[in-house]
Order: sequence, then C-alpha cells, then structure tokens
Amino acid sequence: MAVYHLLLSSPPSLLLLPPSPRRPNITLIRRIPAHPRLGSSTNLLSSSSPIIRKILVHSTLREDQPIASDAESPTLLIGEDSAAFELGKQKLVSWVYFGVVLGVVLFILNVVWIDNSTGFGKSFIDTVSNISGSPEVAMLMLILIFAIVHSGLASLRDIGEKLIGERAFRVLFAGISLPLAMSTIVYFINHRYDGSQLWQLQGVPGIHEAIWVANFVSFFFLYPSTFNLLEVAAVDKPKMHLWETGIMRITRHPQMVGQIVWCLAHTLWIGNTVAASASLGLIAHHLFGAWNGDRRLAKRYGEAFESIKKRTSVIPFAAIFEGRQVLPEDYYKEFVRLPYLAITALTVGAYFAHPLMQGASFRLHW
Repeated sequence: MAVYHLLLSSPPSLLLLPPSPRRPNITLIRRIPAHPRLGSSTNLLSSSSPIIRKILVHSTLREDQPIASDAESPTLLIGEDSAAFELGKQKLVSWVYFGVVLGVVLFILNVVWIDNSTGFGKSFIDTVSNISGSPEVAMLMLILIFAIVHSGLASLRDIGEKLIGERAFRVLFAGISLPLAMSTIVYFINHRYDGSQLWQLQGVPGIHEAIWVANFVSFFFLYPSTFNLLEVAAVDKPKMHLWETGIMRITRHPQMVGQIVWCLAHTLWIGNTVAASASLGLIAHHLFGAWNGDRRLAKRYGEAFESIKKRTSVIPFAAIFEGRQVLPEDYYKEFVRLPYLAITALTVGAYFAHPLMQGASFRLHW
C-alpha cells in the first residue's frame, strides 16, 4: 500500500511506516500539526515541514525509487485523490437520507418552479424572452443570469459559510442555482432549432459518430467534487477540496474543458445562431469560472495550491508534455473507479433518453 494511504489511516498521534529496502526497521514518526485549511485527507503536507515532504509520497513513486526531498517534485501528492470511492466506508443511513433529501428537493422544485399552474418557471422564462423577442438574446440572458448567481454565490462561499454554516449555505446555493440551471437547459432544448441556420452537417458521413464520441468524452471532464453526492446534497458537511489526481493531472479545470468540448460538438451538429449563442455564453462563463476557481483556491490553500498549480495546466496535457506532471505507470487505475463507471452508464443512458428529455421540455412550453 502506498505510504500516502498509510498516513491517512494512521492514528492522529503517530505515523507507522512499514519496512522497505530503504527502511529496514519500522519507524515511528510524530505527526506534525495539520494545515488549518486542508481537511483530514489533505492536511499531511506543509510547505514548512521537510519531514512530511519527505514521507508523504503517492503511489506514483515505486518502492524502489528514492524519496523526494523537494516539495516541487511532480511525484509528491499535496492535494486529494479525486473520484476515490470506498464502498466499505459508506453508511447506508447516509444514502437513505440522501434519497429522502433528493425526493424533497425534486418535489419542492416541481411545485415552486416546474409546474406551470403553481411555479414561477414559465413566468421567469416569458419575462426574459419578451425583453427582446430574440431566442439568441434570451439564451444569452438566461446564461448570464445563471452565471452571475452561480459564480457570485461561489465567490461569497467563505463569508456565507461563516455566517450560516456549510450545510445551510449549500442549501441556499443549490436552491437558487438549480431552478435557474433547469430553466436554461429547458429553453435550449425547446429553442435549439430556432434562429438562423449557419451550416448543415448532419447528413455528412461520420459527423454523428464524431459528435457522439466528443459528447461522451466531455462528461469524463466533470469536476471531481461533482462525484461527492453526499456533500452536494449537504448530507455530509460540504468542503472546498484541493484535488490533484485523476482528471486533474490532465487539466486543472476539467469542467471548463468538458463544457467547451460539449459546446463545440453541439454547435457543429445543430449549426445555427441559437446553438452558437448558447455555446458563447457557456464557454465565457466557464472561462471566468476557471479564473475565479483558481483565485478562491489560492486564497484558501495558499502555498499548497501554488505547488499544485505549478505541476498542472489549464490547457489539457500541457503540464504533462512540459514535464511538470509525471503520470504514474498505473495512471489508468485513477479512472477505474465507481464514479467513472457510473458516468459511463449515465452518459450512454442520457443519449438514449434524449427523446424523453425533449418531450418533457416541450410539455412545459417554456
């Protein structure tokens, strides 16, 4: 087992390191106090702690490799292991609670927003649409409203969590963002073939297959925090994570990359001004989100984030090609995990469920 995982499972007062060719005897090392910002799974490295820098080594280092003495080593794990999911550590009561919370949220969303007889969703869409009468402008405005609320609340997270607590702020964040996101998605589905046609490639051989592959791949670029469903639903206390493995080795902003791929694929397939305006708005929002995300992580984690920033890149694979990121020999194992298996099933399922999603959206008349 990697030393990193051993450190995480050690008692809070002692670290027990197993024997190895470099350590013929078992060694006990006192645990150094945790970084005040990093959680229990990431508080083992401090930029001012040379002992921890030498022993906190991820599985990218084989047992026969020398231990890194430089905190800038690309094989030294500072952040968290993304998409990790251990079935044995899951509590049934937490997932039952998650199901109850999900059911309650969907019920409230339906009554307050979706149902045209009781909710405000249609009135909101009609108000935005009537400002200009242009579906392109309406699409951009819906994305702009969502972006301001979503990124604005994210920027106020530290203040909000201090005032009302992590769980209450997550409920507030999701309660406002979710109906706005749904409105934008439904409007896009219902009006995606409005506007002016710019090109028509749907009959070109191979285009459908290429678009399908691009869309499928885009969902593997979801930000790792998306997989923490219990935190998303505030069943577990939400945290701002500092991820480092998995998709983060390819790009530090996978959500942005995945959204760009999705937008380009759909714009190429639909080929009109509404699709182009939607893509323009979404890509702009995610470019800002990438900058804002780095700013927030730098503010919260300081030197730990700066170290990860040096070994990762915004542009996919750039840090790998430049030698700043060293992939482990068993890198594929960081994707052979339950969250990515679930993403595979859901992405394929969503493709075949497109007629159902379109039918449900049309019935809302938004």
